[in-house]
Amino acid sequence: MTVQQEAVVQGEALEVWIDQDLCTGDGICAQYAPEVFELDIDGLAYVKGGDEELLQAKGATTPVPLPLLTDVIDSARECPGECIHVRRVSDSVEVYGPNAE
Repeated sequence: MTVQQEAVVQGEALEVWIDQDLCTGDGICAQYAPEVFELDIDGLAYVKGGDEELLQAKGATTPVPLPLLTDVIDSARECPGECIHVRRVSDSVEVYGPNAE
């Protein structure tokens, strides 16, 4: 088990964000976790805030709900644009996504 996976197992808070500059608009993320991701009218994916509002500010993050952790991780792994980043809140280290170690 990697340090990152161990951190998730220990229940550290995670957050997710999307780099819209790399988003291909395939919508795989919204299929895996529609509670967290949504495609906007511009054809790009965004994360949602707690009130279901799309967070369109560059680099906007949203917490990863523990029950949806697997869906969010699968979204990051399957994303053709490699634009989904999941990181620990405590130290901003990316644990899933293109920059994960």
